[in-house]
Amino acid sequence: MQRYLANTAWATFMDEMSNPDNWLNWGMVLVKIVVILAAAGIAKRIVRRAITHMIADRQNRRIQYDPRRAKTMGKLIGNVSGYTINFIALLLIIDQFGYSLMPLLAGAGVLGLAIGFGAQNLVRDVITGFFIIFEDQFGVGDVIMVNGQKGTVEEIGLRVTKLRIWTGEIHIIPNGAIGEVTNFSVNNSIGVTDISIAYESDIDKALQVIKETAMKVKEMNENVVGDPDVLGVQSLGASEVIIRVLTECKPNTQFAVGRQMNAELKKALDQAGIEIPYPRLVTLQRKDEPAHSG
Repeated sequence: MQRYLANTAWATFMDEMSNPDNWLNWGMVLVKIVVILAAAGIAKRIVRRAITHMIADRQNRRIQYDPRRAKTMGKLIGNVSGYTINFIALLLIIDQFGYSLMPLLAGAGVLGLAIGFGAQNLVRDVITGFFIIFEDQFGVGDVIMVNGQKGTVEEIGLRVTKLRIWTGEIHIIPNGAIGEVTNFSVNNSIGVTDISIAYESDIDKALQVIKETAMKVKEMNENVVGDPDVLGVQSLGASEVIIRVLTECKPNTQFAVGRQMNAELKKALDQAGIEIPYPRLVTLQRKDEPAHSG
């Protein structure tokens, strides 16, 4: 039986090869296949170059991505694009042999629909992760607040983002669950320092000491990017006069600068003899009179 089928196939092949018209048809098919393969190769090369330029452009922007992450993203997008181009080329080649593509496309559509229904969350996470990376929403090392959690971005993946909060825990957040994001690493921060002095103190002298000390902190701390602005008397409290100082700092450094500012102001005011008020408790003790004998 096998020999019969082999002989029949060989005879059919020889009949096809003996017909000159078939030679021309097969030649045209071969030429079309070569053109399709060449076009696919050119398309993949163009896509690779476009991805390379796009990633290089992203790395030159404000947010600097992890080079390994950028390389991984480039490979991922390149692979997906390559598979898509190869699939289209395969369909075109199959079409050259006279096979109908409609059943194949219909089957692929049904399969894609089934996968889409079964992996909606995964697809949403991946799409959101793609746009997070390529829209410069935030990058690795940025301090952000998302879903009520504030921390440093440790990793941005296509499916999840890892956020390290200040106590060290790592929060793994699906990208599809990320809503409103506050990025503290985009622009310079403003540090606000309120210093209290006693009503009995000389206001003008206190303002001069505070200005000199604030400029000293600027020279000491490289995170201060502008001259501190001593606004003056901010408010009058029950037992103190409050003077406010604004300091422009590098992103997310205002708290450290504020702590240093408080320490230096305390030292300077003490040396200048300017009192920083604090609550006092005055106790009055009444001495009972001795009882008179009747």
